[in-house]
Amino acid sequence: MEKEDIKSLLEIIDQQVSSSILGGMEEQYEELEELGFITINRHSVQHSASITPLGMEYLDQD
Repeated sequence: MEKEDIKSLLEIIDQQVSSSILGGMEEQYEELEELGFITINRHSVQHSASITPLGMEYLDQD
């Protein structure tokens, strides 16, 4: 995933308390989770993502 794509997804997740993972986006979200930028809540019917402190730090970088 490109840096701008990562930042764009992180910004969306940051704007929401918990961002629902839309169909077809699972792979991108899993990549962000592997990088440590988000955590995915898989304990509900609709999986959701929350940004981590590392993800916030990445967003603050220029």
